[in-house]
Amino acid sequence: MTMPKAVSRDEWLVARKELLAREKELTAAQARLHADRRRLPMVRIEKPYVFDGPDGPVPLIALFEGRRQLIMHHFMWTYDDKGAAKATPCASCASIADGIAGLTQLHVRNTSLAGVSRAPYPLIEGFRKRMNWTFPWYGTSDDFNYDFHVTLDDRVAEPVLNFRDRAELDAAGRPWSQDDRGEWPAISAFLRDGDDVFHTYSTLGRGIEPFVGGNRYLDLTALGRQEHWEEPAGRAAPLGLQAGGPAMRLPDEY
Repeated sequence: MTMPKAVSRDEWLVARKELLAREKELTAAQARLHADRRRLPMVRIEKPYVFDGPDGPVPLIALFEGRRQLIMHHFMWTYDDKGAAKATPCASCASIADGIAGLTQLHVRNTSLAGVSRAPYPLIEGFRKRMNWTFPWYGTSDDFNYDFHVTLDDRVAEPVLNFRDRAELDAAGRPWSQDDRGEWPAISAFLRDGDDVFHTYSTLGRGIEPFVGGNRYLDLTALGRQEHWEEPAGRAAPLGLQAGGPAMRLPDEY
């Protein structure tokens, strides 16, 4: 491990103010990006998707719980070699779920949050109780995951990976591969207007990175996330706890 340089408080303050100026630039850029995100057009949900929850099958609008907005975590599940759902989700998605605390601050802003996985509801509920999590989490078994491109299988539906179809992937030098088949994590946002539901936003890949584990906190520290790609090189030994990393476990298995 290489430690940060030790300096006087005055020297630290000079360096901190230099970084603060860059942080303010980023904050302003993020505010502009958030505004552009709010300006995105939206798409009416036409299909009658069905989700399995504690009260049995329900339509998408039920996940709003009467509120105007819905934030949805598309949580990946795990399956055996025959495609049958196992008893647990993937560890990376479980690390995101483990960071979801009380939802009061969303609810008072007329926004609900729910998890959705392509798995039988009894398995989802069993794992949710095992973790003592209280946020709503539903199962889906229809076209929903395929339509939102969080389950990719070219044998079932034409794949779209992070909003790019086969031709776009080829043009980007990243062609579709059978290794891409499977579950992909994502976050989507929906808006309700009376009985009409609209899809306003989704993000995949590194777009969900801030919600993985304690990343938002770790990025404030000297040692960071302790992943192999971080700078300065050699600051901390990689722990292998990144999404899909060899040391990643379910939250109650550490």
